[in-house]
Amino acid sequence: MAERADIVFEIRDLVKTFNGHAAVDGISTDIRRGEAVFVIGPSGSGKSTFLRCLNLLERPDGGEIRFHGESVLQPGTDINRFRERVGMVFQHFNLFPHLSVLKNITLAPVLTRRLTRRQAARKALQLLRRIGLSDKRRSYPTQLSGGQKQRIAIVRALAMNPDVILFDEPTSALDPEMVGEVLSLMKQLAAEGLTMVVVTHEIAFAREVADRILFIDHGKIAAEGSPEAFFNNQSNPRVREFLSKVL
Repeated sequence: MAERADIVFEIRDLVKTFNGHAAVDGISTDIRRGEAVFVIGPSGSGKSTFLRCLNLLERPDGGEIRFHGESVLQPGTDINRFRERVGMVFQHFNLFPHLSVLKNITLAPVLTRRLTRRQAARKALQLLRRIGLSDKRRSYPTQLSGGQKQRIAIVRALAMNPDVILFDEPTSALDPEMVGEVLSLMKQLAAEGLTMVVVTHEIAFAREVADRILFIDHGKIAAEGSPEAFFNNQSNPRVREFLSKVL
């Protein structure tokens, strides 16, 4: 019973189609509390679609998603309340350009009444200090580097105290010299036990930080396992071919 209580997401036979093509084709897996699950695979394999299904940015066409044991696909699900507990960090930051850094971070906690304005500001400043950007609290997104924007986007997700954060290729829009500062923050969060599902092309980072690797190809989980097993004892020829090109 205790083991089942540790499951944050239960995904069963998940399907998402576009114009008759199954971008996600029968995926089943569990995401456990404190687990860092990295999703890798070739471009166009369905990785990001799978991630977007988890917080219902894409509505699945079949299968089941249970969050802490409750189905989120049933009519009547309060999607906004659900998303308060499932943070999302996007490839292109999605910060509000007309709001300061501080207001970008405090907007959601205040609007959802999870925190008062004062509490939200205090938490935002604590988080900004942690990442060394408290001096940017009055700045606007256009005044920030790409790496700073993405770290602010991560802090914005953290400000809601989510149960899990989904990362959709968080470094792919960054210049190479800015990637390290974002990966460093993510590594810290994983070490602290944040539940994370990360779609990434940063294979070496996945190997170092992940608790579990999912390899998605043609909308299916073609292989999964610990980094040790996945990278060192891989029997799947398709995965070996992929790894030979990216490592």
